[in-house]
Amino acid sequence: MGDIRNIVVLTGAGISAESGVPTFRGPDGLWEGHRVEDVATPEAYRRDPDLVLDFYDQRRAKLASVEPNPAHVALGRLDAEWKGKLLIVTQNVDDLHERGGAERLLHMHGELKSAWCLSCGERHPFDGKMAGYPACAVCGVSGHVRPDIVWFGEMPYRMEEIDVAIATCDLFVSVGTSGAVYPAAGFVQSARYAGAETLELNLDPSEGSIFFNESRMGRAGDLVPEWVDAVLGG
Repeated sequence: MGDIRNIVVLTGAGISAESGVPTFRGPDGLWEGHRVEDVATPEAYRRDPDLVLDFYDQRRAKLASVEPNPAHVALGRLDAEWKGKLLIVTQNVDDLHERGGAERLLHMHGELKSAWCLSCGERHPFDGKMAGYPACAVCGVSGHVRPDIVWFGEMPYRMEEIDVAIATCDLFVSVGTSGAVYPAAGFVQSARYAGAETLELNLDPSEGSIFFNESRMGRAGDLVPEWVDAVLGG
């Protein structure tokens, strides 16, 4: 790994699934018993805010019952010990990367433990229940706090920063992603175009497997620690 200095790691639902976090969409097309259209769009929030807020309250509460797995911990170790540039971009909205020790981290789809006030526009940490329409911790106005989550039809966060990191990385690694959700699904092609090496670590081949220089199939909890050991050992 002597010629590798800048690394971008993309993580998806597969890495958190091994900790017991339900994946985004199950084999029946539902997300924890709900149609995606009913809980993960701005239209759903306007139509039935009680349902949407309660859904995310339940997901937030479930975080207390899950723990980081060896893949999260290994990426935390990589963050602590890698001397070059590193950016971990996650599509996940849980806090398992943080609890695994990662700091050079970006949540492109938002965070369960964050609130966005539509009255003042500010975002702030949140760990309670939104279904009761709490007051904003910044402006004090009640009834306008929504989950700080990127829903379908909304733009992922910090895309300019992500694009720069991918355009200047030497190695792009994708962990536990389906390769079906854009813009993240296109990151590997952008990395290849910029001249980076590309590696996929996944339980099964993703929809974008053909674009990677190398694909390794298996559990993230096995593959990621092995890869991190090799990178830091090299």
